[in-house]
Amino acid sequence: QVQLVESGGGLVQPGGSLRLSCVASRNFLSINAMGWYRQAPGKQRELVAVVTSGGRTDYVDSVKGRFTISRDNAKNTVYLQMNSLKPEDTAVYRCNVEGRASSLGGSRPYWGQGTQVTVSS
Repeated sequence: QVQLVESGGGLVQPGGSLRLSCVASRNFLSINAMGWYRQAPGKQRELVAVVTSGGRTDYVDSVKGRFTISRDNAKNTVYLQMNSLKPEDTAVYRCNVEGRASSLGGSRPYWGQGTQVTVSS
């Protein structure tokens, strides 16, 4: 079973930066996409950023120009660089990998446990 472990969350002032990391416990046989979701209290979960196996990236409009998603295949890691943070970015951020981890199964989503990001003065 593959586990995803996030780190890098915390408390930051408006305008500050954080870098989230998500490390997979072992290699996937194949990966379709890696992404970051977030969920704020009382709100639905939303996809923040995604990077496909081909390297294409996409972002929710509210973070375009401020957040950057990247991946390091050699380290089984996906990152989310968050700059110019705003209070409305406050949420629990979870990483997601759509991939195949075992030859016995097909592709499915894997989730990290989440890391809290709080933007406040």
